[in-house]
Amino acid sequence: MNQTTALIERRDFVARLLSACPEALVISGLGSPAYDVFAAGDRPENFYLWGAMGGAAAMGLGLALAQPARSVLVITGDGEQLMGLGALATIGAQQPANLSIVVLDNGHFGETGMQASHSSLGTSLSAVARGCGIRQVMEIRDPSEVASLATLVNSRQACVLAQVHVRAEDLPRALPSRDGVHLKNRFRAAIGLATF
Repeated sequence: MNQTTALIERRDFVARLLSACPEALVISGLGSPAYDVFAAGDRPENFYLWGAMGGAAAMGLGLALAQPARSVLVITGDGEQLMGLGALATIGAQQPANLSIVVLDNGHFGETGMQASHSSLGTSLSAVARGCGIRQVMEIRDPSEVASLATLVNSRQACVLAQVHVRAEDLPRALPSRDGVHLKNRFRAAIGLATF
């Protein structure tokens, strides 16, 4: 993808999406997605997945299956989703209607030096998702499409993957807690489970 045509500013897009989906349980991938989710407003229903590259979509799947009455929103990056491609096949097989995966695709590995990722070298994550059987796939290139994405997230009517083409930019880091026990316990409490 030619990054000069990617007009979406990721942090604004994430903030607008989360504002429109206030009841969603949110799993953020490591790095920039976690910074963006935290910058939009920390809350107990946000789980920041530190140090588990490739695991955000799989964790979202498990949460969606365990909490079918809640919208589950995974916000991750292209590098992380590329590392966890196998999860898309399992998600396609399970089709939890309350799971939405938003891939912020800047075509780079932002956390390791902005090397070109496979999504800028010919791999289409939306085509991969379709090939894995995910029926509701969006490629978002216009920030105004956040409203239609939020409608899908909130409706819990179909499993969704949205590949959002964002600018490759180095924004100031907004760092959530890295205390895994704290994050786990507050998230469990937010969904009504015992903490330990």
